Amino acid sequence: MTDADAKQPDRAQLIQFFEEGIPFNKHLGVRVTHLDERRAVLSMATKPEHIGDVQRPALHGGITAALADAAGGLVCFSALTNPRDRVSTIDLRIDYLRPGTPGEDLHCEATLVRMGNRVGVARVLVFSGPRPPLDDPERHDRAIATAQAAYNVLRR
Repeated sequence: MTDADAKQPDRAQLIQFFEEGIPFNKHLGVRVTHLDERRAVLSMATKPEHIGDVQRPALHGGITAALADAAGGLVCFSALTNPRDRVSTIDLRIDYLRPGTPGEDLHCEATLVRMGNRVGVARVLVFSGPRPPLDDPERHDRAIATAQAAYNVLRR
């Protein structure tokens, strides 16, 4: 085991902290379904309280944005080698492509684009309903939102 391996955050502890230790994630019911150094996949069940447009009805965009931000932050955090390092959102750009459907689960995939000494960047896809398989060539067409986010990296 190298020194870097010894400092690598334990994935199970990171997932538990992310799901249970962050009050907002716990309130939303966010679950981590996959996590490695390059990709994070999150899921959450939607509730009637998440409806933002009662005329359609459609999910509130803030729910979509919160999940996208959480996924991007998690994938950046998982790439860090010191468990004391931290990330915080600098910028989140989100494009809403179609409304999320109430009653369907939301799924969010974040891919790490870059992890530098001070900034991390992630790209995110958000899906409503079943998450398409990673090898689906039309997966980007099925997203309800896409996002790109930049995170401040605080190394300790």
